[in-house]
Amino acid sequence: MERRWLMKDVVLGTAVLSAGVLPYGLARILAPGSARAERNYLRPPGALKDDAAFVSACIGCGLCGEVCPPRCIRFHSRDGGGAVNTPYIDPEEKACILCDKCMEACPTAALAVMPRDEIDMGLADIDETACYPWVDRGICGACVTICPLGERAIGFDFANIYRPLVKQGCVGCGLCVEVCPHPSKPIWIVDRTEETGGKARG
Repeated sequence: MERRWLMKDVVLGTAVLSAGVLPYGLARILAPGSARAERNYLRPPGALKDDAAFVSACIGCGLCGEVCPPRCIRFHSRDGGGAVNTPYIDPEEKACILCDKCMEACPTAALAVMPRDEIDMGLADIDETACYPWVDRGICGACVTICPLGERAIGFDFANIYRPLVKQGCVGCGLCVEVCPHPSKPIWIVDRTEETGGKARG
């Protein structure tokens, strides 16, 4: 008789425990992606362009972040939903320097090794209504000076040598975003297919 009551207690306790834990487990599995602004959210260089394919190919090993010299690669945790453990870069915090090490370290097809000028992380877009030189609030040029690709990616307006202009050679590394001194960051990285306010020239 006692054994039967013991079994009932065990079954009841297991059921109660399962019911209590289930919401937390489901919440983790079904966690929505964070409400992250699209404007400075980049995958590492060489990433598959289709983000669903990238998430599927990435195994979350973390090697890309381990070999990254500037430590700009971060990883989604519980904010990532189905993209948990996948890498991303927020250039407002720390930008990519195009060193190629993450592409070489990736053991899957998530990041492919490619020449620097074929990388496509996006395209820098300058809000000409906020950029200091464009609104005659001073001389800057930090974005032009820092660019690892030089004149083929960003230069100065021919009519006004202090106003920066993004060119089609930009690969979207985000260094210009990181160094921009304006508090509202009037330069950001957008998808190359999007219409940009600053209009990439050349």
